[in-house]
Amino acid sequence: MGKRDTEAAGAEGPVQFSVDRNSPVPLYFQLSQQLEAAIENGRLAPGSLLGNEIELAGRLGLSRPTVRQAIQSLVDKGLLVRRRGIGTQVVHSQVKRPLELSSLYDDLEAAGQKPATRVLLNTTTEADAKVAAALGVAEGTEVALVERLRLTHGEPVAHLRNHLPLGLLGLATADLEETGLYRLMRAAGITLHSARQAVGARAATAEEAARLDEPEGAPLLTMERTTFDDTGRPVEFGSHVYRASRYAFEFQLLVRP
Repeated sequence: MGKRDTEAAGAEGPVQFSVDRNSPVPLYFQLSQQLEAAIENGRLAPGSLLGNEIELAGRLGLSRPTVRQAIQSLVDKGLLVRRRGIGTQVVHSQVKRPLELSSLYDDLEAAGQKPATRVLLNTTTEADAKVAAALGVAEGTEVALVERLRLTHGEPVAHLRNHLPLGLLGLATADLEETGLYRLMRAAGITLHSARQAVGARAATAEEAARLDEPEGAPLLTMERTTFDDTGRPVEFGSHVYRASRYAFEFQLLVRP
């Protein structure tokens, strides 16, 4: 036996899948890769139904354990969810963000992820040692503090905490809910030039888990970034956490000549 085809209902019509029994690639992996690609490129939009495992197995001529393994791999990635009485449903695609000097809002918008922002805090505070060192000010100096929850398709993706020099630009809450911080900075005439950034990972605290709709102890990606303008002045220190189930950083690696 060679290839076996089936299809699922997508946003723009049926999406076809096929498995090749002559391939050395495991059948479950062939199916999971095709499903993931259809979700990532939007052919299977959030809310699309795949049917249950028995239906999928029957249409593809695969065993139910094979289909279950393919689906479970995407459930683990947060791309699919099993709903009792409904079947397997597409939740969303994972956000894959390149490591470059861009804002999360712009990256989400460019990827068609429909970003939204909930401002949790917009105030001033005294810079602690870490913030002071990042912004090049004395410890205890008043700085602007903005905390936001970034969402896509109505679901939280990241908690963003940013400190900025006081008086750098106006930070109206309505503007912060409407667009990204970097857009506001550019609109104020600030030319972003470079940044120093560190990426890490850790388990979610109870508070973070509740905020990001994850179980306590779930893996989170972390990022700290100090951004500089074209004069070398630090204009922002960000400390962000992202849901690892919904978010990934992408690197491009080059061989040194």
